[in-house]
Amino acid sequence: MSGMLNDPGEKNKTGKWIETLRARRVFIETYGCRFNFGDSAKLVEVLKTIGSEVVDSAEEADAIIVNTCTVVGPTERKMLRRLSSFRDRDLYVTGCMPAVQSDAILAVCSPTIIPPAEIRDAYISIGTVVGDGAGIVQIAQGCSGRCTYCITRAARGPLKSNKLSEVLSQIDEFVRAGSPEIQLTAQDVSAWGIETGNTLPELLTSIGSHAGNSMLRVGMMNPRTILGILDELVDSFAHASIFKFIHIPVQSGSDRILERMGRGYTSTDFEKMVKKFRARYPTMTIATDLIVGFPGETVEDFALSCELIDRIRPNKVNVTRYSRRPSTPVYAEPDFPDFIKKERSRTLNLSAEKIYQSINKEYLGMIVPFIVTETIKEGSVMARTPDYQGVVIKENLPLGCRGNVVLKKDRKYFFLGERVK
Repeated sequence: MSGMLNDPGEKNKTGKWIETLRARRVFIETYGCRFNFGDSAKLVEVLKTIGSEVVDSAEEADAIIVNTCTVVGPTERKMLRRLSSFRDRDLYVTGCMPAVQSDAILAVCSPTIIPPAEIRDAYISIGTVVGDGAGIVQIAQGCSGRCTYCITRAARGPLKSNKLSEVLSQIDEFVRAGSPEIQLTAQDVSAWGIETGNTLPELLTSIGSHAGNSMLRVGMMNPRTILGILDELVDSFAHASIFKFIHIPVQSGSDRILERMGRGYTSTDFEKMVKKFRARYPTMTIATDLIVGFPGETVEDFALSCELIDRIRPNKVNVTRYSRRPSTPVYAEPDFPDFIKKERSRTLNLSAEKIYQSINKEYLGMIVPFIVTETIKEGSVMARTPDYQGVVIKENLPLGCRGNVVLKKDRKYFFLGERVK
């Protein structure tokens, strides 16, 4: 691990990047998690205050900012290809890569670095938002866990929860701006408040009264940090302004592998969480993540992951092939050949897709409430049900429009629907 990029010049000193971007045309390219997209949204607002114009393509820009992700090897390689393609431009880099892979960046380009913390510091005194889609509210940064395969903690540091007043203030701004959906994000949303003596249920209870006409989506939560707050967390989802949607990555159905991963819970703990949420909210949308091909994963371990998915029947499974990350505890352990990881990924995805089809079949023909959260293209919008099921409606409807829709066709990851007029 290389640490933060060395300062190649005066313009890289704290805050100097702001002045070098003043009154210029800037193109921003963002990768990775919703947290990164939240940083980019803040960056746009900062640029507006210094007379800069955010443009839609690199070709029309004076300067280019790439907000990077390095969670897995293929993403890292994609980042380096993009950075190399901009090496002859006035290039700025932010996100996770500069903190942990400086040598790799410097091998392909010589950019100005924008530390993510400086984006948020510059934004604090501005506070403006745009309400033309999903508003992203960062409730914490960093991680309280020590997973043996993950580079994120090294990139983002230890957990630091944002103050309740700061979170509520930004939610109020998005509500005033008319954002139909507000997404709460962090590296681990359920860890909010651990270091300050607060809890996520307290936050969600406070937020409910601030949501106005917006709907709130709670981001990814780690089973380890849910364990001590499970009952209160289930209760806190009761507010009508909170989508009945949870994203809880289990990562493996094998307790032996979970222990090697350093995850801090068992597969039984995870199933208990899913059962408690479903007991309270029977149609709740459940999303989870699994890693296949983790070092030492036997055929039997993989079978346990498949069996777990068959039992809990999630609405969405994100399958990732294990990818070695620099300086992580399991980096030097023997890796599986790509063909084994590919086959396990394919098997798990096929099994999950059968579950999606089985679940979705039960919804066809139903009339459900919706809120429009995104314009896809002229004559077509994405709407969300209270359970966060996606429904494409082929009409020009304004963001925030509500009504009822008949679910007509199953498209595996969303539905096609017709509005009940």
